[in-house]
Amino acid sequence: MQRLIPTLRKDQVDLELLMLIRTILAATKEISFRVSQGALGDVLGSTLDENIQGEQQKKLDVIANQLIKNMLLSDANVRSIASEEEDDVVAGDPDGRFIVAFDPLDGSSNIDINGQIGTIFTIYPAKPSLAADDPAQFHQTGRSQLAAGYVLYGPSTMLMLTTGKETRCFTLDRTHGGFLLTNDKVAVPEKTAEFSINMANSRFWFEPTQTYINILLEGEEGERNKRYNMRWNAAMVGDIHRILVRGGIFLYPPDKRDPAKPAKLRLLYEANPMAMLLENAGGAASTGTENILDLETSDLHQRVPVIMGSAEEVEFAKSFYK
Repeated sequence: MQRLIPTLRKDQVDLELLMLIRTILAATKEISFRVSQGALGDVLGSTLDENIQGEQQKKLDVIANQLIKNMLLSDANVRSIASEEEDDVVAGDPDGRFIVAFDPLDGSSNIDINGQIGTIFTIYPAKPSLAADDPAQFHQTGRSQLAAGYVLYGPSTMLMLTTGKETRCFTLDRTHGGFLLTNDKVAVPEKTAEFSINMANSRFWFEPTQTYINILLEGEEGERNKRYNMRWNAAMVGDIHRILVRGGIFLYPPDKRDPAKPAKLRLLYEANPMAMLLENAGGAASTGTENILDLETSDLHQRVPVIMGSAEEVEFAKSFYK
């Protein structure tokens, strides 16, 4: 096992990008500690406020957002930041080379039950011609991402990170406070017999999703000729981590509940970074009709349908949306 810094050598990654990743990870280490304290650290429960998504904020949502925000704004390389918890772009250094988007705490509903939660982040090149507070800084496709990753706060704190090539896994060693490399080339199995979807929404699904899931539920007697198991963590970081480790497919499809919000997950903060991690590990990510990484963000809080995971299963699922 190796430390993070020797693993991402200067000849492999832009040094300033590497230092920015370290800035983000410094914040996640503090979040990891706060999570581990639970009720002892007074981080459980909700506030009286709602975020831009119309979701009630948990105490830990606010704490995590502020920790990451403060760390990023202290970094001279950061021109702009965008958070799932913030209404607008927050300006950083006007001469910064990078812009950063993040979901400070994915899986908030799991906080009070000691379930899986995590931080998702992505780094893009800044647009020198635009002001630091211009939302158009983030009007880029997922292909423009320079780095993407998440930190999963589970029994151990783990980092999944890609800087454009492999997806690598690191584990936080609390004895010295550093992330150690534990898998230098994560590979998603092409085939799977596990799927992840919120079945409680099934009555709202459109026909393509209904048809696909019904085929999986038919098991050995169905078209896929195998028994599928369903897994659902109520935290995208947990479901995607499982896929990166042992394969599977994760779906958050469009539905009919709210015509104004047919999709749930955000392109900038969730879909793009997870798609990059999966593609660089041999997986696939789609809306059902388009590759997620080919979409250009047009709004900070833009939502998209998500189908991602083992390549063969994603391809089969996509066939119903054509």
